[in-house]
Amino acid sequence: MAQINPKYFVYGSLALGGIGLLFVFTFGSGSGGATIIGSILIALGTATSLLFWKYGYILVPLITERTRIILKMDGGYEVPPGEDVIVKEGEGVYYASAFLGIKIFESATEKSSEENIAYNEYFERAMSNLKYVTKIAYMLFVEDIGQKRKTIEAKRAEAQLRLARERDKPEPDPLKIDKFEREVAHWDLQLNKLIKGVKPMGVVAYAMTTAVGLSKEGAIATARSQASELTTVLSNALNVEVKLLKGDEMLKCFEWEKFYPISPSELEDTMV
Repeated sequence: MAQINPKYFVYGSLALGGIGLLFVFTFGSGSGGATIIGSILIALGTATSLLFWKYGYILVPLITERTRIILKMDGGYEVPPGEDVIVKEGEGVYYASAFLGIKIFESATEKSSEENIAYNEYFERAMSNLKYVTKIAYMLFVEDIGQKRKTIEAKRAEAQLRLARERDKPEPDPLKIDKFEREVAHWDLQLNKLIKGVKPMGVVAYAMTTAVGLSKEGAIATARSQASELTTVLSNALNVEVKLLKGDEMLKCFEWEKFYPISPSELEDTMV
């Protein structure tokens, strides 16, 4: 199976533009058609190189997944075509890491002291059943009140619409209804807090689990199994929505392990 580094897409696009430039200088003086073709190659190469440079974390995973190419990254890391784990070889064994996005609907400030104590105890008991190390990361930031209110109102309307559609079905799903009701209640609470003058705190949370294996396939299979178990544990223990991250969402979390966003706007632009 082929392997590729994301930088190659940028270099290839620049090379395409260079070929177009060479085409214009070599054949352009004597042929209007050659000038047009060369100009097209220059424009295409320049545009694609800029796209891969700025949005490579989105475009490259899409390409590698469809062409079954392994994505090679700096530091010896690899992303298999499934786009759901990151793998690295070290000291004769393979390590595979999976990332889970966590969507939180409730805040500790909205609970009583007794509820928070019970919540923490249940979480600790649930996590104590895991036989592997797990990392849970929270990134917090103060949001702009005006923009936050517009966002909350839009999301509340969307949740109310999903809830109404599910209730109108001939056989509504009780689990989906409960989920949508919690979403509506969450956005109602957030909107009431804004009205009362409470500064909104944004939260981006994700979990990371790593597995080891004697083979690459073994490490990947174990990491996926751990991620599946962790999804169930976190969903039940924290009363949150958890999903396995893939492609660009996974790569963003991997990048955050080294350098996290330095401003609220930057974090909001790349939220999982």
